[in-house]
Amino acid sequence: MRASMRQTIESLGESALTGRRFFLLFLLLLATLILYPYAEATVFGYYAFRVIGSSAILISVYAANFRRSLLIFALVLAVPALIQRFLLPRAHVSSFSIVNMALSFVFDVVVVVVIFRHVFAREQANSETVFGALCIYLLVGFSFASVYHMVSVIQPSSFYLDPHANFHAVPDRFDFIYYSFGTMTSLGAAGITPVSAHARAISVLEAILGVLYLAVLVARLMGAYRPGSKL
Repeated sequence: MRASMRQTIESLGESALTGRRFFLLFLLLLATLILYPYAEATVFGYYAFRVIGSSAILISVYAANFRRSLLIFALVLAVPALIQRFLLPRAHVSSFSIVNMALSFVFDVVVVVVIFRHVFAREQANSETVFGALCIYLLVGFSFASVYHMVSVIQPSSFYLDPHANFHAVPDRFDFIYYSFGTMTSLGAAGITPVSAHARAISVLEAILGVLYLAVLVARLMGAYRPGSKL
């Protein structure tokens, strides 16, 4: 009797965790955005930002629910992403950093595509589906931050930092996160300006994708959302 009750409790706990994987990923991604302004201010914020960012990468692999044939491939790509999030906060001109950022971007794209297929394959939306759509939106913002970072490494003069709005002259990953989400939401990122043609073209592309995603895909999910629907 006790064994059966224990198995029931464990199965309920596992199903609750599995059924809320997009919600958990959304919380980690949101915490990363909230903590990044404090990452350079205090030592605690520095490490908390990187620990939560690294956890978000690992949880994204879990949330994407890769098939066994793709799981090893995703875990291998997660290593460069972890290195970039944890060990390389600033842009360094080297072949290693460029390759690392390129592989990290590939990992982000793979995760976004897989989660997209999981989320929009459902005919009826529920709360977990909505959180999955929000995760895609946040992941796209972080992905474009990686692209801007890579462009800045290849072309150091691609972005201009206004000295009146910044305490440093060389942009780092935190600046690109700020710029990426400011561009994607069409809010704008005061203090940082794309200068090169490549940086401007990518910025326009991100702004268009951000508006289209919110206007079409998320609106469709919210319109199909039914409270209390089963996962």
